[in-house]
Amino acid sequence: MSPTGAPIDGFYSVIPAGGIGSRLWPLSRADAPKFLHDLTGSGQTLLKDTWDRLAPLSGSERIMVVTGRAHRAAVEEQLPDLTDPNVVLESEPRDSSAAIGLAAAVLVRREPDVIVGSFAADHVIRDARAFRRAVQQGVAAARAGFIATIGITPTEPAIGFGYIHCAGPISIEGAPNAVAVNSFVEKPDLATAERYLADGDYLWNGGMFIARADVLLRQLGESDPELLAGIERLADAWDTPRRGAVVDQEWPRLKKIAIDYTVAEPAAAAGKLVVIPGDFEWDDVGDFASIAKLHSGGRKSDLAILGENARVLADRSTGVVISQSGRMISLVGVTDIVVVDTPDALLVTTTANAQRVKSVVDALKLSGRDDVL
Repeated sequence: MSPTGAPIDGFYSVIPAGGIGSRLWPLSRADAPKFLHDLTGSGQTLLKDTWDRLAPLSGSERIMVVTGRAHRAAVEEQLPDLTDPNVVLESEPRDSSAAIGLAAAVLVRREPDVIVGSFAADHVIRDARAFRRAVQQGVAAARAGFIATIGITPTEPAIGFGYIHCAGPISIEGAPNAVAVNSFVEKPDLATAERYLADGDYLWNGGMFIARADVLLRQLGESDPELLAGIERLADAWDTPRRGAVVDQEWPRLKKIAIDYTVAEPAAAAGKLVVIPGDFEWDDVGDFASIAKLHSGGRKSDLAILGENARVLADRSTGVVISQSGRMISLVGVTDIVVVDTPDALLVTTTANAQRVKSVVDALKLSGRDDVL
């Protein structure tokens, strides 16, 4: 194990930077997705926060970003230390199995024994030391042949996250907190989430995976041989002049499926997946209620205001206001409100209904209103 503060030997970070964050519409759009926004007040985007968190772990020259072709310029502007060989461009979204699988397949051809860690571009983790400790244990588990994930210790009965059902501790050198995994559980209803919290054997699924690249690809191939075959054809051509033509041919054929289903769940069923409990504050900033909580410190009596030139007058009001229009916004006596004011779209809801914003996006798609998506 590397000493504290030094990059972890043989480790490569992968940042999948995709998706539009539909529950954060109209702030997050196809051309300006969630990871390109400052949602924490740090003064930089979620993507840059993620880079800064990972660079000490792997070294900035060993971070690969997987993103859409349309976002390349914005990503490279945010990450000036990102090198061209470490940019993987998707011609169209194909979900995390294709994105992470291709990154692993490209990297294993460059470095056969490489250990890869996949970390979303749009999550918030503020305790860098605790995060590092969890990643170091995940790498140790990967060296022992396991696929590791980092689960987050729940602080409330959240219904917006998937859960990991833990089994007993497992002995792995360098990973004293590793726990075997019984199963992954989809987002529960409130009563079920309350039971999970009381039970104590469940962690939030943070979507972070660490494994030897060859082990991850082998599991993917066992679950979906056709998907792996397409990824392998892409990786064979990646560092050659044939890349463009092969991407245009192969990428649209790849199955659109999350890595939870192709790697994590089958590995758990086979006893090949372990979880490292992450005792640090974490949020996937999945909706506007999350943003309100991040900026209020959990105090429901506060009103969070975001926007460089936001103009807000509030009297006895709580919730969150995000303003990009420059208009004056006045709130009087409203509780847990969400106001998102952009030049071409206005959203008004409550934090309790924040998860339902996705249905607005679905309705806009059905009605053909792509101009505001």
